[in-house]
Amino acid sequence: MHEMTLAIQAIRSVVEFAQENGIENIDTVVLEIGELSLVVPEYMEEAWYAAVPHTMLERSKLKIDMVPGNGICLDCGQVYNIVENKGRCPKCGSDSKDVLCGEEFNIKEILVPEEE
Repeated sequence: MHEMTLAIQAIRSVVEFAQENGIENIDTVVLEIGELSLVVPEYMEEAWYAAVPHTMLERSKLKIDMVPGNGICLDCGQVYNIVENKGRCPKCGSDSKDVLCGEEFNIKEILVPEEE
């Protein structure tokens, strides 16, 4: 399960960022995962919560924002969701495409608790 490796790397990056910026508490980490990235959100969530104990993130929440896997048809120029259309352009039926988005795996946001 490569999600564990990705979770550990993301956790390290967030902790390093927090330490470099004097952040002591993190409420939520938002990951951006592309629909075409081969990262399974449910597995990522399990891996994340398995890897955060004994880190500064053990009480934080994880939020996953999915990015649709969109492509553009190289024959007719139609922009479409690759997954929903099984890789074929819904307008002309071509399978020639360029991927526009959906391969991402990013730390999108690090949210700190609001001060009372």
